[in-house]
Amino acid sequence: MTPGPAGSAVRGAARPGGARPRSGRTGGRARALFRFLLPLAVLTALWALVVEVTGVPMRVFPQVTDVAAAIRDMALSGELVQHLGASLRRVLIGSVIAIGTALPFGIALGASRALSAFFSPLLRFSVALAGIAWIPIATLWIGYGDGAVIFIVWNAMFFALAYNTMLGVRRIPTSLLRSARSLGAGRWRMFWEVLLPGAMPSIVSGLRVGLGYGWRGLVAAEIIATSAGLGYALFLAQSTFSTDVIIASMVIIGVLWLLTDRLLLAPLERNTVERWGMAGGER
Repeated sequence: MTPGPAGSAVRGAARPGGARPRSGRTGGRARALFRFLLPLAVLTALWALVVEVTGVPMRVFPQVTDVAAAIRDMALSGELVQHLGASLRRVLIGSVIAIGTALPFGIALGASRALSAFFSPLLRFSVALAGIAWIPIATLWIGYGDGAVIFIVWNAMFFALAYNTMLGVRRIPTSLLRSARSLGAGRWRMFWEVLLPGAMPSIVSGLRVGLGYGWRGLVAAEIIATSAGLGYALFLAQSTFSTDVIIASMVIIGVLWLLTDRLLLAPLERNTVERWGMAGGER
């Protein structure tokens, strides 16, 4: 039987808010982008105005145009590609190692009350020391170079990611765990089909926080332990009193993190919560 107008109306009402026009979605994204860029534009305008009015010398604080010229010169000379490539490679390797080690550890803590009771105080203690505080001992253990920086990125991310994973497993409803066990789910099926998906919203939130820690640790470690990278560019510019290059490097670091968070981490967190978000209190 062909559905009549009433059936079509019911189906249309079943969609929350109905089908949005494409132009509406585009307009919403444009407004969100405008709200995101507006504070940065205001800050840049204030920066240019204050430097112009006060007449502060470039060695103390450069004008916006001086920083733009420094970024252009870094790009043309190839320094920007060299430093950016080195930093991205290190943070990627450190992040992969942190995810591969923190997720199983955090899930084990969330699934075992005994392990959680033993390790939770150590995790809380280590969060305050993770990352930058380990740079001196990392250079003693590993020496100067990529290894020390990657260790710092891993160290900065591991504890935050493991702790959030543990909390995510604890938030899985007990009824779901009991149902999976009653259906005969073994350890591996519990891990892949229940614990990991159930903890995924907290895992992604922990990844977002931990990667921020890892990025800060990367920059600090590169100042001390390497001869390439965005952190090293900061250090090198300070030794030659090139304030424009210092601020340019800071702007590049900030913009790179904003793009990573805005274009990758925030959508990943939002989509993960929409797909795997679970209700239920902490066990």
